[in-house]
Parts: sequence; C-alpha cells; structure tokens
Amino acid sequence: MAEDRIDDIASTKVQEHVHTHVLADGTTIQHTHGHLHSHTQTKAVLNRMSRLIGHLEAIKRMVEEGRDCSEVLVQLSAVRSAINGVSKIILKDHLEHCVVDAVKENDKDAIAQLNKAIDQFMK
Repeated sequence: MAEDRIDDIASTKVQEHVHTHVLADGTTIQHTHGHLHSHTQTKAVLNRMSRLIGHLEAIKRMVEEGRDCSEVLVQLSAVRSAINGVSKIILKDHLEHCVVDAVKENDKDAIAQLNKAIDQFMK
C-alpha cells in the first residue's frame, strides 16, 4: 500500500504542497497542488486500514501458534480481498479529486503518474 507524505513548499500567493506517494516497491511518485486537497473517503480508508492491520496481526498469531495452513490461507485471502476493496476506494477518490483537478489544470504529469501507479498496482 502506498504511504502518503505532504511537504509544504513556500509560494508567493498560494501555499503549494508536494503530494508524495511511496509505493510498496519503493517507487516514489510526486505531484503538486496549489492547495491542500482533501478526499471524501479518508476516514473510511483509515478505518478499513486499521481493521486490516488487526486482521494481519491475528493471522501472524495464527502462524505463531502453528494453526492449520488452510485456515491461514483463507484468512490471507480475506485480507487480500479487503486490500483490493480499500484500493478501489482510494482509486475512485483519486479520480474524483486529483485527476479531475489535473485535467482542469492540464497537468499531464499527474495523469502520467496515475498511469505509472496503476501499472505498479496491477503487477
């Protein structure tokens, strides 16, 4: 999953922000916004991520306890499905906000970065 970091960059009139995505394989993707953007699904994503972390910790305990491999695999499948669900929410939110803004601003770099992120995600 990508980890987000937002750095402030001084600007004359508008505060610009560099939005950095660090993908699981270490690839860094950055784009700037003339404003700090918000997403409508942030709370839902964070809640789902917390549940996923708890689920993964439970699976780790299952392995430590020597539980049956088939039980562990079923739980890992559930986590994979949940990660796909969170990814879908993030992608939709990104399209509705960041990509719409990029199109309005004719920001071809943002579109190229989205394509690169999709390629990495789909590997």
